[in-house]
Amino acid sequence: MSDHHFISTIIESEVEHTSFSSYKSVYHIYRTSNVKKWLWAILIGMVVILFLPWTQNIRAKGSITTLRQEQRPQELNTIIPGRVVKWYVKEGDFVEKGDTILQLGEVKVDYFDPRLLERTQKQIDSKQIAVEGYGNKAVTAEAQIRALEEGQRLKLSQIDIKLRQQDLKVTSDSNDLNAAINELGVTKRQIDAAKLMLDSGVISLIDFERRKVSYQNVVAKKISNENKYLQSKQELISLRIEKNATTQEYTDKIAKADGERFGSLSNKASGEADVAKLENAFSNYDLRNKLYYITAPQSGQITKAKKAGIGEMVKEGEMVVEVVPIDVQYAVELFAEPMDLPLISIGQTIRFIFDGFPAIIFTGWPAASYGTFGGKVAAVETSVSSNGKFRLLVIEDPNDKPWPKQLRMGGGANGIALLKDVPIGYELWRNINGFPPEYYKPFADAKKIESDKKK
Repeated sequence: MSDHHFISTIIESEVEHTSFSSYKSVYHIYRTSNVKKWLWAILIGMVVILFLPWTQNIRAKGSITTLRQEQRPQELNTIIPGRVVKWYVKEGDFVEKGDTILQLGEVKVDYFDPRLLERTQKQIDSKQIAVEGYGNKAVTAEAQIRALEEGQRLKLSQIDIKLRQQDLKVTSDSNDLNAAINELGVTKRQIDAAKLMLDSGVISLIDFERRKVSYQNVVAKKISNENKYLQSKQELISLRIEKNATTQEYTDKIAKADGERFGSLSNKASGEADVAKLENAFSNYDLRNKLYYITAPQSGQITKAKKAGIGEMVKEGEMVVEVVPIDVQYAVELFAEPMDLPLISIGQTIRFIFDGFPAIIFTGWPAASYGTFGGKVAAVETSVSSNGKFRLLVIEDPNDKPWPKQLRMGGGANGIALLKDVPIGYELWRNINGFPPEYYKPFADAKKIESDKKK
């Protein structure tokens, strides 16, 4: 009995011990907890994280373009209407500046003549010869005018000399007439005295008759001198009339020659105008012939050919192909919200994620990001775009790694404008309250402001 009881006691004690161990294993009675430690560690870590620096930023979407207008894809238009004669390139081909792209044929009746330039040149040469003829005729008329003027001067000088001579002759005849009149007066007194003396018987009849004859001779002499005087005056008047007639004659001849000269000059001017008009037409024809061949304005790739076949008609100013330049300075066109515009200025740093290029982004820590590329704001437009946003142009940052060479016009880009560094706690508080990012000026502008304040 004792052995059996002892064995039962041992079995009961073992069962009791096993049940207690299971109880302790299930309910972890003597196990210590680390939750408090982890809670404090997490709390302290969150406090530390709240004081870590965070770079504020603005995100904007855009596309790849170029900084300069002439480097963007440009339409190649026809200046004149025509029909397609021959294509020298196809879509996708690369061309150099001046390479021929397309040949056009004429469609206007006015320019069908294949010898149009040659015939126009002949018209110009003929008109120039006519102009030279009119010019020579004007020179001849001018020489004729000079000869007439010289002849008039000599003729008038000759007549003036005759007038002077005749005037002297009139004076001489007048003096002779006056002398004859005086002599007639003396003779008349003598004949009157002789008549009294004859009546008184002082002189004889013969002496009286002799004196009477002398008186009659003096009367005849006086009449003759008077006739000479009047004839001289008549000749003087005739010379004056001749002088006036000569002046009128030469004036008419000179006026006629001068009129011919002016007519020649007028015809010469009209001919020169016709020559200029023909030369202008010749230049236009020549330039039009050159416009039949459309050439590349700059090196690039041919895209978007609008005409497909031979013989198709193209209108004046219609697009033929599009040329995408090869050597371009890429830029990114971004659109910023109006609320973010005051935070962006020229020279500000922008980080880019280009479509097709893998990137790992840590928004608040740009230095830890991978696959992003740097840029600088080159232009900020002050007028709102059609989408209600403001357009920015961003160029490659020369101090950062270069942009990929595989970039193409029109590719997508996501821009991240880097702003001020603030604690993470402040950034969380700002976002919770809906406040905008910190407004600040770039370092160069801030330095300028400080120097202005000191002044």
